[in-house]
Amino acid sequence: MSRYARSESHLARALETIPLASQTFSKSPTHLPVGASPLFVARGEGAHVWDLDGHRYLDLVSGLASLLLGYRDPDVDAALRAQLDVGITFSLAHPLEAEVAERLVDWIPCAEQVRFAKNGSDATSGAIRIARAVTGRGRVAVCGYHGWHDWYIGSTPRDLGVPAATRALTASFAYNDAPSLAALLDAHPDGYAAVILEPMSATWPEPGFLEEVARLTRSAGALLVFDEMVTGLRFARGGAQEAFGVTPDLATFGKGLANGMPLAALVGHRELMRAMQEVFVSGTFGGETLSLAAGRAVLDKVDREQVPKRLAERGAVLLEALGGLAAPRPWLDVGGHPSWSFLHFRAVGPYSEWDVKTLFQQESAAAGVLCLGTHNLSWAHTPDLLETLVDVYRAVCDRVDRALATETLRERLRGPVLEPLFRVRPGDRS
Repeated sequence: MSRYARSESHLARALETIPLASQTFSKSPTHLPVGASPLFVARGEGAHVWDLDGHRYLDLVSGLASLLLGYRDPDVDAALRAQLDVGITFSLAHPLEAEVAERLVDWIPCAEQVRFAKNGSDATSGAIRIARAVTGRGRVAVCGYHGWHDWYIGSTPRDLGVPAATRALTASFAYNDAPSLAALLDAHPDGYAAVILEPMSATWPEPGFLEEVARLTRSAGALLVFDEMVTGLRFARGGAQEAFGVTPDLATFGKGLANGMPLAALVGHRELMRAMQEVFVSGTFGGETLSLAAGRAVLDKVDREQVPKRLAERGAVLLEALGGLAAPRPWLDVGGHPSWSFLHFRAVGPYSEWDVKTLFQQESAAAGVLCLGTHNLSWAHTPDLLETLVDVYRAVCDRVDRALATETLRERLRGPVLEPLFRVRPGDRS
């Protein structure tokens, strides 16, 4: 019987009623070697999850980086239970909205006012709508991943269903390549409403890059938007804009803001955010209080425990160890921020990067590690757990080495080879 028999059985059931068997593209089997990986999770605790077959995994995915503190954090759980006794969604605004907004304004350099949302796509779309309203322009320059809405996804290979007129308004520029942005802006003077980018993902910004992006954007009369869905609260309390000292006009935060509860935030300068008095960005659940109560608990703990600093310290040790594993291996490289690091797989001989990644992912799962190619560290990833991770990776690397040396990699696979989807983050090879 397959190690993942219950996952595979549930996959067949889920596919009957759910496209791709998951509500979230990044949690679907498209990212997993079916037959050689868990496909569904039953529960989580701290830094671990258990699959439907009862196997425990050290989880480096961390709910797609939404679990800044880990599963079932006691402070967040206590806040949720207390708020549940009071109510969830009300007929008028609740004081928690202003309380959490005030905390974000205190921490985030560009924040003077806040609009809450339930996911990152809504927050980034709100930022673009404000930019278009304020500037009276339509074009947007993008760099990174910014969600599923038409204005962005139309600029990627996943553009099916997006009208050509919408696709024509968005163009991509390359990270750490300010001239590529300048070329876009020069090609359409007075045409760009916004420049939006993830201030960092797999690659560190080169000296002066973010500053030059800010200069070019403002010289063109556009608004600078930082998508800090992942970097917010992770790189620093105020996100990458605090860490790198470059302040945008607008920014979006989410993911770990409420430790797995659905909460995102669009923040920015007061004169821009006031446009929302006329620009319609609204939703019934924007002020839902369970998520806001979780957010308040997260902010308290981030402050009290200096979470960004601790993640950076632990992640730096991990990156050094991973660098040691990668150095003698032409098929592996590592990069990224200590709190959000990346494994990059390379083609070797007759094998593609996807062959290599599939075997690595398969063997990691068999050894009790769930990783899709990034290490989304949480407070629950203690130093001893990260040491265990390195030990597992060392053994997995040895297995991949043997498979490559004997040219038996594909014979060792217990499922289909992963396939490329679409890459939007700089340096993303996996």
